[in-house]
Amino acid sequence: MLSAEGSPMQWVAVHRLHHANSDDVDDPHSPNDGFWWSHMLWFLPYDTAEENDRLHRRWAPDLYRDPVFHLFQKTFILVSVALGVLLYAAGEWAGGLGVSWVLWGLCLRLVLAYHSTWFVNSATHLWGYRNYETTDMSRNLWWVALLSYGEGWHNNHHAHQRLAVHGHKWWEIDVTWNVIRLLRVLGLATKVQDRIPQPKVAASR
Repeated sequence: MLSAEGSPMQWVAVHRLHHANSDDVDDPHSPNDGFWWSHMLWFLPYDTAEENDRLHRRWAPDLYRDPVFHLFQKTFILVSVALGVLLYAAGEWAGGLGVSWVLWGLCLRLVLAYHSTWFVNSATHLWGYRNYETTDMSRNLWWVALLSYGEGWHNNHHAHQRLAVHGHKWWEIDVTWNVIRLLRVLGLATKVQDRIPQPKVAASR
């Protein structure tokens, strides 16, 4: 919700739809429709409330049953609005820098977050290497992994979607996995799936 990329229910539903139809006709952000489509243009089409409701019922039924996620669906954009107001007020209090604080703390941050996430949809389905042979075009791409805190090890993720750890080789740096490990040590994350299988040599494609 802080990244303003949609509500959690919307994000989960689209992500599951992508995995079920990766690089196929029904993939919402397939690179087969061009780099810019998979990177950001897919985000622009407008779906009606009824279409989104069907998407959520089909691909996120577990979240759909939870009223908290319906509250998030209706209010997620207010998080960014509230943050913008707080940044402006704090910047003005600090010396008349309200607009500057909003531009740096909200606008620039969102642009960087958007593109680092979107590169996972676009670049890691076009360039990089593969640890696993999968039915899609997913790749591992080091610079996307650095930008996205580990999600750029995308072929690993597509091969073993339920694993919390995306970096499967010792040098595949995965910041998100280290955060999950810390949460587990603190007792805030349980039942974490982290058993990395032995990697297979992927055939070149």
